[in-house]
Amino acid sequence: MGLFQPPSSTPYDLRFSIVGIPVRVHPVFWVISLLFGFYAGSIEQILIWVVVVFVSILIHELGHSLAMRFYGTDSYIVLHGMGGLAIPTTARRGGGQWGNSTPDWVRGVLISLAGPFAGCLLASLVVAGVALSGGVVFVDWIWGFIPFPIAFLMDGSAIMNSVISTMLWVNVFWGLINLLPVFPLDGGQVSRYLFVRFDPWDGVKKSLLLSVIAGGAIAITGFVLLKSIYMGFLFGLLAYQSYQAYDGRGRLF
Repeated sequence: MGLFQPPSSTPYDLRFSIVGIPVRVHPVFWVISLLFGFYAGSIEQILIWVVVVFVSILIHELGHSLAMRFYGTDSYIVLHGMGGLAIPTTARRGGGQWGNSTPDWVRGVLISLAGPFAGCLLASLVVAGVALSGGVVFVDWIWGFIPFPIAFLMDGSAIMNSVISTMLWVNVFWGLINLLPVFPLDGGQVSRYLFVRFDPWDGVKKSLLLSVIAGGAIAITGFVLLKSIYMGFLFGLLAYQSYQAYDGRGRLF
C-alpha cells in the first residue's frame, strides 16, 4: 500500500458525517497525533495538539470534498496515520454547477488547491478573531524568508494562546509545505495537472522527476539544516516513491 492510500476499515474507526460527507477516522490517526504531540510536554498541550490537528486536517479535506461536490462528484474523507484523504466516489446525477464546462485540468487544479485554501481560511479566521478581540497580530519570518502570522491575546489564558499558535502553525506552515511540488501532496497534484496540460505525452514523467528532485532536496534540508527527522524521513520517502513510479515512460504503474 502506498504512503497516502486509505487504510482498511477497523472496528475501532470513528465514523460520522459533516455537511453530508462521510468521515472515517482510523485509530492510527490518534496514535500518530499523540506521538507528535509529545514534544509539547504537558498533558494539556498534547491534547491541544491532537484536537487542533484533527480539526485542521478535517477542514483541509472538507475543502477538497466540497470542491468535488461543486463539480458534481461525491466523496468521503479518511483521516489516517499520515494525514487525510478526500476520496471521490461517484458523479452525482446532473453534475455540478460547472462540472460540464470546466476543463478537467482546471477542475483538478482547483480541487487540489481547495484543501490548502480551506486551511488558509481557517487560519485567517483565527487571526481576525484575535485582532477583533484586541489581541496582538504581526508577521514574523521563518528561516528569514517564509512569512508567518503571530497572534495572541494579551489577556488570554495560556491554553487559549496555545490553541491559537498551534492552529496557525498547523494551517500556515504545514499548509505551505503541502504546496511543494512533491507527489502526492497537493502541490505535486497541481504540478502534475499543469505538466500534463502543456505536455500530454511526457507531463506525468516530468512531474515525477520534479517530485524526486524537490522531495530529495527538502529531505536533505530537513535532516541537515532544520534537524527535523520527521521532515527528512517524510520527504525522503515521498521522493523515493516518486522515483519508483518514474520508469522512463512517465507511467504510474
